[in-house]
Amino acid sequence: MLLKSLAVAASITAVLATAPAASAAPSQASNDIWGPGNCPQGTFCIWPNWDHPPEGPTATPSLVTSTEWSGNVPAFNFYNRTSRNAEITWSYTYLGQQLTGTECARPGEGFFYVPMFVTKVSWQTRTCWPSPITWS
Repeated sequence: MLLKSLAVAASITAVLATAPAASAAPSQASNDIWGPGNCPQGTFCIWPNWDHPPEGPTATPSLVTSTEWSGNVPAFNFYNRTSRNAEITWSYTYLGQQLTGTECARPGEGFFYVPMFVTKVSWQTRTCWPSPITWS
């Protein structure tokens, strides 16, 4: 069972690590690897499915927030179009096992590319380096 848990953790970590990340400030977001799509300036957006042309997602987001938020929304990718670091709490079910974690997203950054649920978005004053993934 430990090997299965480690394999799951490694596979999710690999997907998160290989997804494109951006490091430019929100004002330069359109120059990032991929654009913010229909995520308004000053907000944090989550989309429930793949819809990712070069200019960014165009589907209706499952979450758009500029304040701290908690709930439960489907998430496939996100974009932080704020000037703050966002801590995202997520959950993912793999072969019946519930995995949870947190991800720190810098301004102008976005990824996931794994179908999961986001349960909380909060703002961080700490530095997001490296972007930590914690398993519980």
